Formats: sequence, C-alpha cells, structure tokens
Amino acid sequence: MDRDRISAALANSKADYTEIRVETRRTTRIVYHGQRLETVSNVVNAGGIVRALVKGGGWGISTFNSLDTLPERVQQAYDSARVVQAEPIALADVPCAVDDIRVTLEQDFRQIPLTDKQAVLEGYNDILLSYPRVIDTQAIYADQFTTMTYANSEGAYLREERPMATTYLMATARDGDNVQRGFDGLSVPGGYERMLGLDGLARQVGQSAVDMLSAETVVGGVYPVVCDPKLAGVFIHEAFGHLSEADFVYANPQAQEMMQIGRRFGNRALNVVDDGSLPGLRGSHRYDDEGTPTQHNALIHEGELVGRLHSRETAAKMGEAPTGNARASGYRYPPIVRMTNTYIEPGEASFDDMIADIELGVYACEAYGGQTMLENFSFSAGHGYMIRNGQLAERVKDVILSGNLFTTLANIDAIGNDLSFSSTGMCGKGQGGLPVATGAPHIRIRDVVLGGR
Repeated sequence: MDRDRISAALANSKADYTEIRVETRRTTRIVYHGQRLETVSNVVNAGGIVRALVKGGGWGISTFNSLDTLPERVQQAYDSARVVQAEPIALADVPCAVDDIRVTLEQDFRQIPLTDKQAVLEGYNDILLSYPRVIDTQAIYADQFTTMTYANSEGAYLREERPMATTYLMATARDGDNVQRGFDGLSVPGGYERMLGLDGLARQVGQSAVDMLSAETVVGGVYPVVCDPKLAGVFIHEAFGHLSEADFVYANPQAQEMMQIGRRFGNRALNVVDDGSLPGLRGSHRYDDEGTPTQHNALIHEGELVGRLHSRETAAKMGEAPTGNARASGYRYPPIVRMTNTYIEPGEASFDDMIADIELGVYACEAYGGQTMLENFSFSAGHGYMIRNGQLAERVKDVILSGNLFTTLANIDAIGNDLSFSSTGMCGKGQGGLPVATGAPHIRIRDVVLGGR
C-alpha cells in the first residue's frame, strides 16, 4: 500500500522533520478560438515532493514521479538540508491530523464522454459568435480531479480529493479601430452539472462586448466610486491580501512597519477575512499543504488590523498561530503562504442607497487586472457607468483606479449587504496560478483618482 511505503520512508528519515506530499492530477481541456477547435487534451500528472528539515541547516527538497524512488528522495532531501546555511527554522505546533476526504459529484465529469463536453462548449461558442460585430471568441472548458496525499514525521496522514470544473468565455467585438471585449466564466469545486445551462452567461458576454463599442472613455478626475463585488473582491485580494501574507511581512521591514497589528485601516464597518474552510469555493480545502486545518481568519476587524496569514514556519518566526495558508501550486513546489478565499464582510447598505446621494460619480464593474507596489495600487475595471444625480447613466470604459491602500480603505464610507464571491479567481504568487476566491459586497469609496481622457 502507498501509505505503508510513505510511512516507512518517513520512519527511516534522518532529518529532524520530514514531510511527503503526493499528487495525482487528471485534467481535461477543450478550447475554441473563433470557429476553430484549437485544443482537446487529456493529461495525467503524478508525482510528489519531500521536504526535510535539520537543526542547524534548513529545508532540503527533492521531487519524484514514482514511489519506487521514495527512500532515495528522502535521503536526498536530508543531504540537501544538511548543507543549507540558514537561520534556525522552527515549526509552530498544529494538531496531528489523520483524515480521508472523499467527494461525491452529482455528475462526475470523469465519466462524461469528451464529445459531450465539446458539444456543450461549441454551443456556448456559437452564441458568442452570433452577436453582430463579434470578430473573435475564446471558449474554454476544463475539468480537473486532484488526489492529494500528505504525511509527515509527526504522524499526520491525509488524503484529500479536490475536483474543479471550469467554463470561461470571452468575446471580442470590433467597429473600425475600436476593439472591445466581454468576458466571464464559472469555476467551481463541483460536478459536470454546474457547467450546463450557461447559455445566459454566454449571451451576457457577447452583449457586453458589443455594448462596450459605444462606451465613451471616462473623463479623468477625482470621484466618489462605487465598486461592484467583483472589482472590490479583486482589490481586497491584490492590494491588501498580499500584504497580509506573513512570509512577505517577515522578510520586508517596510511591510512590518505598515502592517502592525492594531493599526487602524478604516471605519468600524470594515471587516476583512480569509477563510479556506468555506464550502463550495475555489480556494477551499479541509487542510492546507502542510496538514494544517483551514479556518476563518479575521484580518481586519471593525477597521483594525487583527491578524495575518501564516505557514507553520512563519507562525513560529512571528510568535503567532498557524492559519492554514501554506499552499503549493503543485507537487513540484514547496508550500508558501498564500490566500484562500479573501473577502470583505457585508454591511447594511443597499446599492440604491449607495448611489442615491452621489451627484456625479462612477460605478466601476469587474476587473481586468492591475498592479500593486507595497501600499500603492492601480486597477483597471472591466467597464463602468457614470452616476448622475443618484442614478446610473451612460456606460464608460478605460476606468482605471489608483491610489494608496490605507487612504482608500479609510475612505470606504458604505459597505453593501450583498456579499458575493468570484467564480474564476486565480492567484499567481511565485509558483503560478492557484485557485482562490475573492469576495465582497458593493462598496463606496470617497475621493478616488480615476485615469481617463
């Protein structure tokens, strides 16, 4: 049995601490680009990683693709750890978990014929292509079933099944030199049934691309801005969440000064959480990749910084508790501190109340992406609408928000009662894409600098 082989390898390790993580990942991917079926693939990746820690040394790492080589890889990781010159590493204590987490899918995508998946995706792509002025599309279907086994020399042994099904749609519309895009998708740790019946989503994406052709570029200036849940969620992930990751804070004196526990970031209505235990979200697992249970981690409570995200190593370094945020993109990588499902908790305001007293402002929707540098950020909304005399008015484009994180958080003066989570979130820190969820209600921010014409 695999468990016997893993347990024997751990028992024979000479290191002070050893852990082994083994993954098998089966992935199907279908891609339409315009009218062309561009990709159809079925891929199986299988392998594992050994991490060994010795006193007076550091981490030694070795990867493998067969359990037949596990004893040699454990020895290799130990030998590597002995030659590392590093400050002493300690690991915070966590419960020694033994668990087996299986999933039951209503429609197991592994049992669905590839031709059925292709036909459904082709239907969504045909809807996109049916819109006038849509000149190109990209329609992606993917499913992935990962089985993760984790064990360490303290006695933990975990087996967890992690499914993910995804449909992503994008349409490109053109009118002369004016080229615009619409995009959206759905990605969930669920079964094939969640990928069916997305015709409405496809129509929304196609119509959005066409509607953007008539949008005017927003006039640059300082406005009250209402952010929709998608943009607000990406903002809190990118601009604030990464500053909450303890590996970054520990290694960066400027970040330590900025992210002092007890610092006030906003009014008492502002609460920010990272929670990897929420069911049904892209960033959720029962345990992280060090065997620590995931949990509800308050980061900002009533406007005050109260926590940060940890691995066992960073928790020990900073004298705090592990939070279940040690995650790896795959078996080739060691776990690092990463977010799971990061969100702003809901408040009490309705959307109508938020815009009612705005004489001139902007409603910013969706997120193309952005960049951050410590506390400074710049984000591009997918599109927006002017707010005039308390009502939504014309659609606008090229809505770019920029500013200082702490000033912006302090300027949040209304938080909606309509929390929702993204269904396509990915985080690219260090090791490439890792599924996450970002969430927020609508939020209203005073005095936001918007780029534009």
